Amino acid sequence: MNTTMVFAHRGSAGTHPENTMLSFREAERVGADGIELDIQLTKDNQIVVIHDETIDRTTNGKGFVKDYTVMKLKQFNASFSFTSKWGESSIPTLEEVLQWMQGNRLRLIIELKNTRFLYPGMEEKAITMVRKYSMQDRVILTSFNHYSLVYCTQLSPDIETAPLYRDGLFMPWIYAQSIRAGSIHPSIKVAPDNIIKMAMDAGIKVRPYTINDANQMKALFDIGCSGIITDYPKKAIDLRKKL
Repeated sequence: MNTTMVFAHRGSAGTHPENTMLSFREAERVGADGIELDIQLTKDNQIVVIHDETIDRTTNGKGFVKDYTVMKLKQFNASFSFTSKWGESSIPTLEEVLQWMQGNRLRLIIELKNTRFLYPGMEEKAITMVRKYSMQDRVILTSFNHYSLVYCTQLSPDIETAPLYRDGLFMPWIYAQSIRAGSIHPSIKVAPDNIIKMAMDAGIKVRPYTINDANQMKALFDIGCSGIITDYPKKAIDLRKKL
């Protein structure tokens, strides 16, 4: 039976401010196997780690990520709802995260947030950065924009890709193979056990999102699912140890 890998969604997003170094360090501390984060491009073409296209929800600022320079974005507090508990933190750049990861063995899922804005050149920039830090074998590129993933594979066939999807796909492992992806990242709502098992039997890894319920975690651990993406890595790791 495979050991299910635990990926911390935007870091330990259930307990710490999402997509911040505070959240990523917490995921490392509790023993997660990897972290998942989201990337977008700034006005001056830098890659920053943030989920929404705007900074409204997760910082004390307002407006689109793409309309700010990285220097300006750094001035906002990204701990917004968690400030009283953990203090302030800034929006990290992808480079900062990759530098920090030189000191650990975590895997990294990078989600390209390029469905609303296409961010031309983001694929090249992300891959160049991954190569700069020799992270090709530790990184999985994922997106709801599957055209972007195919482009990533053309640019760098040695970096694993995984289509994200939230609607049911017929035989998703066949689809994954057709775009040369090594894995799939389905919403758990469209990933029943038989689909997960059939995909894994076909050599395609499956990492459903977002698995926060203990019973759901246990069920996925029981079938040896390749990985789970969770806001509560500590809860998942503790449960996995018990089993």
